[in-house]
Amino acid sequence: MRGFAVTSRNSDALPISIRNVTKTYGAVHALNDVSLEVESGEFLTLLGPSGSGKTTLLMVLAGFTRPDCGSLKFGDREVIRTPPHLRDVGMTFQSYALFPHMTVAGNVGYPLKLRKVSKPDIAARVEAALDTVQLGGFGDRRIDQLSGGQRQRVAVARAIVFEPRILLMDEPLSALDKKLRDQMQIELRHLHEKLGMTTVYVTHDQREALTMSDRIAVVNHGRIMQLATPRDLYDRPANRFVADFIGESTFLPVSRQGQTILFDGQPLLHDIPAPDTDTLSLMVRPERVVLSRDGPREGANNFAATATDVVYQGDSYLLHAALASGGQIVLRGAMRGANVTSLPSVGDALTLCLAPEDTVLIDGSEQ
Repeated sequence: MRGFAVTSRNSDALPISIRNVTKTYGAVHALNDVSLEVESGEFLTLLGPSGSGKTTLLMVLAGFTRPDCGSLKFGDREVIRTPPHLRDVGMTFQSYALFPHMTVAGNVGYPLKLRKVSKPDIAARVEAALDTVQLGGFGDRRIDQLSGGQRQRVAVARAIVFEPRILLMDEPLSALDKKLRDQMQIELRHLHEKLGMTTVYVTHDQREALTMSDRIAVVNHGRIMQLATPRDLYDRPANRFVADFIGESTFLPVSRQGQTILFDGQPLLHDIPAPDTDTLSLMVRPERVVLSRDGPREGANNFAATATDVVYQGDSYLLHAALASGGQIVLRGAMRGANVTSLPSVGDALTLCLAPEDTVLIDGSEQ
């Protein structure tokens, strides 16, 4: 038994290579020529809306779905035709899929029992796995005696108890309330850093993906829209779909005149190069917009606007504003140093500012 005291990049972890994988259901492409490389020991999240193909791709990795064509390698081994029980991957499901008639220890030890591991070794490994997920001493409890968060930990312990080199997770936190979900995100991230397994995680929750991942693959219509680190994905989305799906944004049409980008006939100051396309949009993140009470600021992009709605949200406020030139901008401001009476009122004339480093131009076409 190797045990679970390993570094953040386990030398036993396997890379995953997905090449030209396609899966159709009639005329629908659930996966459309998908290629993706997952690094050894990486935490990669498949993120997308319902029906985007992310779960289908995870099922291909697990062996529960056979693609129409393509290649899938775990390390140097081609596994596209290998049945699930011979792929040596751990998996957690959205519904936990625990056996209600078994104890916690019975559930966790079940994969080892299938592998004909001796009873003393099963007991030792189960104890180690439960300690790893902070459930030491819970082995004799019934599943119906556990909270939702504890059941999820049992499911994770069962997935890691046989020490797989690849861990697949299908929306494992979706059944939990927000507070517990936020807590479990951090716990799962710490567990990954401890175990170092190559992990592929599926979610439709963009904040969850940003919190947990080394890299994120945004999936839509069976294709990878963008593969990037959380920061690059948020700050430099590849297209409007990614920009709209990750975080809050408003979009303003711009035009190109040679190398100059114009909004309402005025040049935009931008530090990040604009994509080489004729369908440009200015992406505006609400937390990057600044309300100037002293008029236009030098060295910034300034927008004349009128407040149309102000929403108090406790630690912050949302300001919706109509631009004098047409279009809308949303600003999110912190309440620290401000109070409700100091907020703009509907109908107030405003100057909104956007720094050049926060002025992001994207491909405005829907992809």
